[in-house]
Amino acid sequence: MKNLPIPALIVFGLLLAFLLYNASYTVHETEQVIITQFGKPVGDPIADAGLHLKVPFIQEVIRIEERILDWDGRPNEMPTKDKTYIIVDTFGRWRIKDAKQFYLRLRDERSAQSRLDDILGSETRNAIAKHELIEVIRTTKDRQPERDAVLVDAPGNVGVLYPITKGRAKIEKEIFDKASGKLADFGIELLDVQFKRINYNESVQQRIYDRMISERQQIAERFRSEGEGEAAKIIGKKERDLLKIESEAYKRVQEIQGEADAKATEIYASAYNQSEDSVSFYEFIKTMETYQEMLGGDSTMIMTTGSDIFKFLKHVNPSGE
Repeated sequence: MKNLPIPALIVFGLLLAFLLYNASYTVHETEQVIITQFGKPVGDPIADAGLHLKVPFIQEVIRIEERILDWDGRPNEMPTKDKTYIIVDTFGRWRIKDAKQFYLRLRDERSAQSRLDDILGSETRNAIAKHELIEVIRTTKDRQPERDAVLVDAPGNVGVLYPITKGRAKIEKEIFDKASGKLADFGIELLDVQFKRINYNESVQQRIYDRMISERQQIAERFRSEGEGEAAKIIGKKERDLLKIESEAYKRVQEIQGEADAKATEIYASAYNQSEDSVSFYEFIKTMETYQEMLGGDSTMIMTTGSDIFKFLKHVNPSGE
C-alpha cells in the first residue's frame, strides 16, 4: 500500500468510507429498527440506541416509531339501542409493540391508522348499538344530581336522573377490551380509547329541546297553580273578613236602632200616657201617619167597617161640613 500512488489511496479511502457509511446506522431513543434483506425482515427488531452495523447494499434499515402515538377517529353518526341517532367522536392512544409483526402486516403508520379506523370504528358502533343513550352519556352509576328546592315535589321526572347499569366509562372499557385483541395481531398495543365528544343528531336535538321546554312548562304550571291557590285563599279570607265586618256592623246598627226605638217608645209612652186625652191624641196621630203611608199615590184599599183602622173614617163628612 506504501507503493500505491496518492490518487489511488484517495480513491481507496473514499471507497472504504462509503462502505462504512452504508454498513453503519444509528438508532435513536424514540425509534426501533428492523433490518430487511431483499424486502424480508432479518433477525429481531433493534431497540438499543446507538451505532450499529449491517451488510452494506444488501440490507436496508426500516425505522419504526417507538413512542406513544395518537389515533383521532372521524365523527360518525350511529344509532343507540333506543334508536336515538348520535354523532360520536372518539380518540385513542397506541404504540407499536411488535415491530416485526407490525412491518409484516401493515408496513407503515398510514396503514396502521387505516386499520385503527376500521377496528375501533366498528367496535365503537357495536358498543353504541347495544346500549341506550343514557348509558353512553352518563359516567357515574349512582350520582345524585343537584336539585333546586322548588323542584323537590315537581310532577313527573323533572330534575331526576334515570338509573344506569354501566355508564360511559364501562362502555369505553368494553370497546378497549374487544379492539385490543384484534390489534395485537398487527403488533399494535392499544393503550386507551375514549369518547372525545358526543353530539345529538338534529332531530334528536329538537326532541331534547322539546323535553326541556316541557319540563320548564311543568314547573311554570306548578308555580301558576300554587299562585292561583294562594290567591284564592287570600280572596276567600278577604270575603270572609268583609262579611264578618258587615255582619258585626249590621248587628250593631240594629242594636242601636232597637235601643233608639225603645227609648223613643219610652218617651212617647211617658208623654202620651199622662191622661186619656193624650192617649186618644197619640192614637189619632199614629193612625193618621198610617193613613198617609197606606193611601199615598193611586193606591186602593178595601176595609171592613168594623176594622180598627177604619174607625176615624166613620166620622168624616164627605161634604166637608
